[in-house]
Amino acid sequence: MTATGTDIVGLDRIAVNEAVRVVDLAKDSDWQRDTPCAGWDLRRLVAHMAAQHRGFAAAARGAGQEAAHWREPQDMSDPARTHREAAAEALAAFAEPGALEREFALPELGRSFPGFQAVAFHFVDYVVHAWDVAAALGVRLDLTDEALGAALAVARLVPADAEYRAPGSAFAPALEVPEGTGPLEEALRLLGRSPEAWPTPA
Repeated sequence: MTATGTDIVGLDRIAVNEAVRVVDLAKDSDWQRDTPCAGWDLRRLVAHMAAQHRGFAAAARGAGQEAAHWREPQDMSDPARTHREAAAEALAAFAEPGALEREFALPELGRSFPGFQAVAFHFVDYVVHAWDVAAALGVRLDLTDEALGAALAVARLVPADAEYRAPGSAFAPALEVPEGTGPLEEALRLLGRSPEAWPTPA
């Protein structure tokens, strides 16, 4: 995916705002629900999401190599608020002048990436995590056709190498994509999710 003609910051904002919306739907009784992220309940997933937002925000500002920025919050007594505040940090950092021209240090991937590419990673991650939360809660995800098409384009570029797909990595090994699969479902399957295991309203 190249930068030409693509407003990746705007697309990322759509995905992040949708993730915030679905997280905000969770009630007190929902935080122990299972999620498509094996071994993680909803509270743990949202803690991971908040940490990633803050880590990417730091990376956009030249401090991504500092491990402290990527740690999960210790206080998860109000998961939705914690996530909402972290999401706002990421959106503000990406919107700063020159952000896409910077190098983002992403320790989990072992190196730095051009800003456009790093924000594309964040974007597809939050399409997937928004779906994770929606699936756990049994609610519908609401993303534009443009965002879904862009997420699929990025998902098709994620390397299939074992180092990117090993246990504990961001994505599991890709699953087979049946003919006629829609863009969201195809992106999820390419990134190791099983949409049919987590049916949500149409």
